[in-house]
Amino acid sequence: MGDDSEWMKLPIDQKCEHKLWKARLNGYEEALKLFQKIDDEKSPEWSKYLGLIKKFVTDSNAVAQLKGLEAALAYVENAHVAGKTTGEVASGVVNKVFNQPKARAKELGLDICLMYIEIEKGEAVQEELLKGLDNKNPKIIVACIETLRKALSEFGSKIISLKPIIKVLPKLFESREKAVRDEAKLLAVEIYRWIRDALRPPLQNINSVQLKELEEEWVKVSSSAPKQTRFLRSQQELKAKFEQQQAVGGDADGGGDDEEEAVPQVDAYELLEAVEILSKLPKDFYEKIEAKKWQERKEALEAVEVLVKNPKLESGDYADLVKVLKKVVGKDTNVMLVALAAKCLAGLATGLRKKFGQYAGHVVPTILEKFKEKKPQVVQALQEAIDAIFLTTTLQNISEDVLAVMDNKNPTIKQQTSLFIARSFRHCTPSTLPKSLLKPFCAALLKHINDSAPEVRDAGFEALGTALKVAGEKAVNPFLADVDKLKLDRIKECAEKVELIYGKKTGGAAEKKEGKAVNGKAPALSGSGDKEAKDAAAKPGPLKKAPAVKPGGPPKKGKPAAAAGMGGAGTKGKKGPETKEIFEPELSIEVCEEKAAAVLPASCIQQLDSGNWKERLASMEEFQKAVELMERSEMPCQALVRMLAKKPGWKETNFQVMQMKLHIVALIAQKGTFSKTSAQVVLDGLVDKVGDVKCGSNAKEAMTAIAEACQLPWTAEQVVAMAFSQKNPKNQSETLNWLSNAIKEFGFSGLNVKAFISNVKTALAATNPAVRTSAITLLGVMYLYVGPPLRMFFEDEKPALLSQIDAEFEKMQGQTAPAPIRGISRNSAVSGDDGEEEEQEDVGNDVVDLLPRTDIGDKITAELVSKIGDKNWKIRKEGLDEVTSIINDAKFIQPNIGELPAALKSRLNDSNKILVQQTLSILQQLATAMGPSIKQHVKNLGIPVITVLGDSKNNVRAAALATVNAWAEQTGMKEWLEGEDLSEELKKENPFLRQELLGWLAEKLPTLRSVPSDLLLCVPHLYSCLEDRNGDVRKKAQDALPFFMMHLGFEKMAKATGKLKPTSKDQVLAMLDKAKANMPAKPAPPAKASSRVVGGAAPAKFQPASALAEDLGSNAMESKPDPKKAKAGGVSSKAKGVQGKKVLSKPNLKEDDDKSGPIFIIVPNGKEQRMKDEKALKVLKWNFTTPRDEYIEQLKTQMSSCVAKWLQDEMFHADFQHHNKALAVMIEHLESEKDGVISCLDLILKWLTLRFFDTNTSVLMKALEYLKLLFHMLSQEEYHLTENEASSFIPYLVLKVGEPKDVIRRDVRAILNRMCLIYPASKMFTFIMEGTKSKNSKQRAECLEELGCLVESYGMNVCQPTPGKALKEMATHIGDRDNTVRNAALNTIVTVYNVHGDQVFKLIGNLSEKDMSMLEERIKRSAKRPSTAPVRQAEEKPQRAQTVSANASMLRKAPAEDMSSKLKIMYRTYRIQNRSMGSHSEAAHTVPREFQLDLDEIENDNGTVRCEMPALVQHKLDDIFEPVLIPEPKIRAVSPHFDDMHSNTASTINFVISQVASGDINTSIQALAQIDEVLRQEDKAEAMSGHIDQFLIATFMQLRLIYNTHMADEKLDKDEIVKLYSCIIGSMISLFQIESLAREASTGVLKDLMHGLITLMLDSRVEDLEEGEQVIRSVNLLVVKVLEKSDQTNILSALLVLLQDSLLATAISPKFSELVMKCLWRMVRLLPQTINSINLDRILLDIHIFMKIFPKEKLKQCKSEFPIRTLKTLLHTLCKLKGPKILDHLTMIDNRNESELEAHLCRVVKHSMDQTGSKADKDTEKGASRIEEKASKAKVNDILAEIFKKIGSKENTKEGLAELYEYKKKYSDADIEPFLKNSSQFFQSYVERGLRLIETEREGKGRIGASAGISSQMEGTCVPASTHTVSSSIGNTNGEEVGPSVYLERLKILRQRCGLDNAKQEDRPPLTSLLSKPAVPTVASSTDMLHSKLSQLRESREQYQHLDLDSNQTHSSGIGTTLASPSSAAANIDDLKKRLERIKSSRK
Repeated sequence: MGDDSEWMKLPIDQKCEHKLWKARLNGYEEALKLFQKIDDEKSPEWSKYLGLIKKFVTDSNAVAQLKGLEAALAYVENAHVAGKTTGEVASGVVNKVFNQPKARAKELGLDICLMYIEIEKGEAVQEELLKGLDNKNPKIIVACIETLRKALSEFGSKIISLKPIIKVLPKLFESREKAVRDEAKLLAVEIYRWIRDALRPPLQNINSVQLKELEEEWVKVSSSAPKQTRFLRSQQELKAKFEQQQAVGGDADGGGDDEEEAVPQVDAYELLEAVEILSKLPKDFYEKIEAKKWQERKEALEAVEVLVKNPKLESGDYADLVKVLKKVVGKDTNVMLVALAAKCLAGLATGLRKKFGQYAGHVVPTILEKFKEKKPQVVQALQEAIDAIFLTTTLQNISEDVLAVMDNKNPTIKQQTSLFIARSFRHCTPSTLPKSLLKPFCAALLKHINDSAPEVRDAGFEALGTALKVAGEKAVNPFLADVDKLKLDRIKECAEKVELIYGKKTGGAAEKKEGKAVNGKAPALSGSGDKEAKDAAAKPGPLKKAPAVKPGGPPKKGKPAAAAGMGGAGTKGKKGPETKEIFEPELSIEVCEEKAAAVLPASCIQQLDSGNWKERLASMEEFQKAVELMERSEMPCQALVRMLAKKPGWKETNFQVMQMKLHIVALIAQKGTFSKTSAQVVLDGLVDKVGDVKCGSNAKEAMTAIAEACQLPWTAEQVVAMAFSQKNPKNQSETLNWLSNAIKEFGFSGLNVKAFISNVKTALAATNPAVRTSAITLLGVMYLYVGPPLRMFFEDEKPALLSQIDAEFEKMQGQTAPAPIRGISRNSAVSGDDGEEEEQEDVGNDVVDLLPRTDIGDKITAELVSKIGDKNWKIRKEGLDEVTSIINDAKFIQPNIGELPAALKSRLNDSNKILVQQTLSILQQLATAMGPSIKQHVKNLGIPVITVLGDSKNNVRAAALATVNAWAEQTGMKEWLEGEDLSEELKKENPFLRQELLGWLAEKLPTLRSVPSDLLLCVPHLYSCLEDRNGDVRKKAQDALPFFMMHLGFEKMAKATGKLKPTSKDQVLAMLDKAKANMPAKPAPPAKASSRVVGGAAPAKFQPASALAEDLGSNAMESKPDPKKAKAGGVSSKAKGVQGKKVLSKPNLKEDDDKSGPIFIIVPNGKEQRMKDEKALKVLKWNFTTPRDEYIEQLKTQMSSCVAKWLQDEMFHADFQHHNKALAVMIEHLESEKDGVISCLDLILKWLTLRFFDTNTSVLMKALEYLKLLFHMLSQEEYHLTENEASSFIPYLVLKVGEPKDVIRRDVRAILNRMCLIYPASKMFTFIMEGTKSKNSKQRAECLEELGCLVESYGMNVCQPTPGKALKEMATHIGDRDNTVRNAALNTIVTVYNVHGDQVFKLIGNLSEKDMSMLEERIKRSAKRPSTAPVRQAEEKPQRAQTVSANASMLRKAPAEDMSSKLKIMYRTYRIQNRSMGSHSEAAHTVPREFQLDLDEIENDNGTVRCEMPALVQHKLDDIFEPVLIPEPKIRAVSPHFDDMHSNTASTINFVISQVASGDINTSIQALAQIDEVLRQEDKAEAMSGHIDQFLIATFMQLRLIYNTHMADEKLDKDEIVKLYSCIIGSMISLFQIESLAREASTGVLKDLMHGLITLMLDSRVEDLEEGEQVIRSVNLLVVKVLEKSDQTNILSALLVLLQDSLLATAISPKFSELVMKCLWRMVRLLPQTINSINLDRILLDIHIFMKIFPKEKLKQCKSEFPIRTLKTLLHTLCKLKGPKILDHLTMIDNRNESELEAHLCRVVKHSMDQTGSKADKDTEKGASRIEEKASKAKVNDILAEIFKKIGSKENTKEGLAELYEYKKKYSDADIEPFLKNSSQFFQSYVERGLRLIETEREGKGRIGASAGISSQMEGTCVPASTHTVSSSIGNTNGEEVGPSVYLERLKILRQRCGLDNAKQEDRPPLTSLLSKPAVPTVASSTDMLHSKLSQLRESREQYQHLDLDSNQTHSSGIGTTLASPSSAAANIDDLKKRLERIKSSRK
């Protein structure tokens, strides 16, 4: 046994492979134990055995094999990876186990197979088992069949696919082995259990004895539905449910319903093999079928009959066969043959199913017309045929043909058609039978139920009954409103009898039929485009009683009338119960007199026809009174109007009587229940009077009232007809005018366009110009509702007239139809919008239906068709030319085009490509000419066009694509996607066809809301395209993937990969996962299509054809103006780009040679659109570790529209030198093309990120150089990066910080610094923080340093998400393994410490001891006293309105919050001083010892103190107790020493400005005087630069203080106030005379300033003062100055916002808005001089926001028309000055459709264009302006030369730099490059540095920052009030809300100014609560809180008054010192008082 012990030691897996069977047996046993022991299904142990399991089952030793099988079973059950072994193991089981004699082995093999199925590997197992059926060994076959049966019985037919099994069954029944046959029988019985009768057809050909046996077995099968008893791993919840049921009551009915669904209804058709029959047709079939002898024809047909008996036919080209059969049905004289041919057609339809759909349209009319045959067998055959054909298509597709036959004279045809319709309806569901279909069918069937022939009537009733049952009463009733009660009952009776196909399950036949029906109709459920969706939406529309609808007019009018009916559903809800009656019976004149006498006074009736007009007038007056008092119910309308019409009636000669009469008619119509009968009595008279000068308006009023009572459609039709039946032109024109107006008031629903159009045409031809004008106006109004299709009716008018019509349409473009104010919206219950929407939507489509279409069927002669098919190409061409001219002449054609389709189809594969193209253009024409009805030709003509997409010639493919798009636009996509045609096309392995078709689908699919299920058929071919050898095909397939998934869902798509090879499957699944991430959402239903205006033309909802056309928005539909606009834009921007040269923008110049134009083309809204696409995941998100090809490709395509072609070629060149070239060009164009760069910024930055991944240093350096310049330019433009731009750029820039080369790192850091000017530092912080996580230590170190810089510059606020989290994150790097990183981390935290003091330790949290000691050491070493945060937060400008246009309006709505934050800002500003003071700051803030009060010392050591400073103390304490009236503690008087102490001007100015807002009038006056003095001295005025906003804020706060407080204060001397006013106004005037300073005022500040000044001008209290008049006059002067001198953009913007606010606020007096508008007018007058300095984009954004909040309608409702006039004037002036270029300035507007701005500008521009002179003049103007430019350039050069001379000289260098800075600021686009170019590098950098210094100095002063992590020590003090006492100059008395943090902040400033540090205050309670939200200073939200704060403030001030030190001696300490020394901050006030008392008494 020596060898035994050898293998015993081996590991298990090696034992299993041992050559000794015992070793293997032992191995299998141990493996089995191991497998049962491993808990984790994903354990790595399993993978060891992957390769061995096959050997387990195929072991050659039977004993070992048994153990091996057990172990294998355990493995498959427990291992996660087992699935990978399926194929090989299953095959092993089949071949090596099933042939074993031992039953146990077979059993285990079977279990293993079932276990594989359970772990979701059913398909692979089934495949192996089916292969086993072909084995020679019968044992194996039997075992395989048994396994299949077992699997089916346990898992059910959902999991085991039956089709392949059924396919082999017949073969098994033929086996010689009895065992196999018996097993097959058992399997057949099992299959029957699951699919019942669907199994019969496939087995009909087996041996009859076997069949009989089977039948006997089948009968025994229980009838209850079988249930799945074993479940897949993914079906665990089903399993649980099943077990629960078992537990409850065995197989009870409990879950019957659930399980029902689990059994899929199998369609026998699916299980059949398709048979190919075309090749089996007799050779001479086509000759025989044409033979003279009927017997021969019969033979031919019989041959076909036999072939079509095959239940499933292979698809192919059956066109010829169908054609001859159709001919036999239609023309053959022998009725037997007709029946036979019909049978053949039925067989074809049944066998082909959906594939027969394309022939249905040809055959249906023929069969229907053949119903004239009386013979029952013919009729029956025809019925069967047409029913079979119906199932292959949809009702929609054949509706035209059926409706055409319904008007046939032959009653049998009518009867059979109705019966066919009834049968067809039974196959429909409510969604496949929408209103749009019901409408025409019901109209036609209503004629049938009134037919004279009883059989026709019965059939009609049956059809209507079926419709009622299917669609429901609600849908059908509107169409049955005219039906009398008897007939209605009959229809309902029929409805009850009808049994619908859906939901009824009877025997096999019905099953079969249903299968078809389901297949046939499923796609239709997905809605035929929008119509259905819309109608479905319409269902809930009118909530009134649907039956009680009053349709518009007699039903005989076909469509329009029915439309009116629909309209009626919505309109007539309000007229209660009587709505049902349409016409009341005409009453005789006697009856009328009786009724009238009952309600009118006798005298009134007597005098009606008096000869004296006065009596008649009196009678009318009484009549009117009576009508006014009558109740609606008792008013006999008809009687009354007939009385009015009595002699003299409408011939009344006296106009006063007539006016009364007309007025009474209107009253009766409004007040009574006014019927059409009554209306007809009066309408004639009204129309007669409508043109009357005196009575016209009354007549119109009466007509409108009648229209409201009887609906506009009916009234309008009557009125127009009457007007045109008489000769009076005045009446005609006035009637049309009335109608135009009425349409606007009532909306367009239900109007019969066609009827009007004929009258309009008459009117257009009238000789009287007034009539023509009215007609054109009416057309304009109709155009609003109908859109462009309206023009089609008038194309044949004279050119002159046509141009007038076009001009009118042009006027209407861009306007939306007004909402109806009468009729519809009156009834409140119907939610107006919905109702209107639907109806409006319909109009567009109806108009297309109404176009007069010509039938060209008779022109398509046999000889024309033969010409088209001739051998000679020239003759073929002639034929095609003829077709073109036929279609051209007809313009609009009916769908009947005879044999043309077949003829054209054969030309699509003509060998002559010219003819192919010609055919394509004919097909395109055909689509437009035929409109939506081209649907029926999609299958036979559309699909062949798709085949042409595979042509090798590019131009042919392009033509084919254009044709397909033109068709799809008319038909919608449903027709294309239904059936297998598309998948058949994709199947063809033609790379061109595949890429074009996939590209087309990728474009169309995303726009669809639903697709037919047949789309799934394309998926396998899509997968093969993903692996196509052609790269383009692969790319297109990848692009299309997400859109397929969007409709089919990930699950279905993933399931479809099952059939792929394993390698392909993994690849495809990976792509699917990727596509899942990019999958767009389905488009929402077009709820309010009307609001979307396409290309500025008609509202999108009227775009003809099914809504798909609208959805697809395909180029052709974008109404025309768009491309032109784009072109014009391109040209003008070119001209702009290059100033010196005159650009010839000829499109024919080859782009490549033309490098002169702009390199960036501004695409309006391009950037916004790209962002939207990225958000919607239509494109890849810019996010990668290394850029993949698809990103580069995507960027390339996005750039192609907005970057010059030649530049793009350079940018994406393979060679890096080309990249350098591209960068050089971009640098060169940076300044000249700012707008272009900004509009493409996102793309430029993305391209630069790609350059960061290049290895070439020179490119990288160049890129960084460009970036520096770019960000400099952007910050000058005050542009702000959008989130999208930042996130796709900054992370990649941060990567480069870790570059090994020092220069690069430096550059990157410089760029990061610069970026903070155009992107908030706090957001930068997060990106840089991410960078610290890098693996590259250099990058970590640099990022940490950068973080330190950010905190140093911007305070703690930048730390995101909170300072705590950020610091913890930074501190982790102290323990980094790399020394530089450790140092950087320590330095950063030290920096934070310097800003934030000891709080840092709390924020950092727990550090390891080592790290902590390093940190403390470093802090000690830095030993820098913590100074407060040098807040530079002003850099964090709020993002420019561009990205927050929405927020902008929000901010503006909240002036209250706004103000409080301004206050905070103002007080924070003082902290900015630090920045400019640098090291000086320490000295400045250390308050000299002698100024510090130390109470402790005074208390403890009285004697010495007395000696030291006796006078001081006594002096003070006597003063303290004097009562002080002014409740403002004066903190500091502005003392002469002030400047000695703070030698820094900036801080002085800050301080003085802070006093301007003081509550004490004298302080304020003093401060103002000082500022005025500075401003008046030219040399000193400059010092104010950077403080302007701050000063203005202080000033208007003071103005508010005066307005709210001082003026109301009786005690105050009013002279004081006047004095203060004159000081304020004086210093402001001084300020606004200095233009450079005035320009610094920002928009927000100017807005508040103007608000303050205008309020002052309107303050009546000022006028009452003595010198009030003078004050107001000077304010007036000041306002003018402000308007003229401020930055024009800012002031314009401010005024617009102010106007908007003033109009929104109801409390503000109208006078206020009026003054604002006057200011605006003033600005408009200044525009011609200032236009070039204005940032138009910003102004237009403001106007856009204004117009969004105040649309025209809202403005028109204003009391005065000033606002709208002001706005129009402003826009008009801008347009006049800028011309069409104004439209290029809409870049900042995100969604232009939100306001009418763009449309308005377009109109004005267009209008002004029409008026300006010829083009030549413009050119000369251009030339002139160029010369001017050159001249001014020369001047500029002199100035610059002068400046540079100064900089070069030693003495004046500073002055020179300052001038240069000023100059650059004034002319931001000035080019100083040329001057710098020639100088040395040193000089250049010197100038740059100098400018930067000046900039930081000046900007720095004015920058205003948010608080830097408010350190909240003071919150802990006992008396909260003490925190507030220090408020030196709060202007908060004016009711603004101010939170405690503001005071804290100010206290901190004061403390800092007095040299008290703000950091080390250990004794204070930590208030981290505030710190956790550093960026948001709390703002008290309610006024109560504010009041309480203010009262506290007052009290505490009074208490503190006692402490007021003598102001002369307190240079800079003041109360600040007393309060804020660390010991006293927490002290109680009382305590202080006590101590002072003690000191005082001891002194005495």
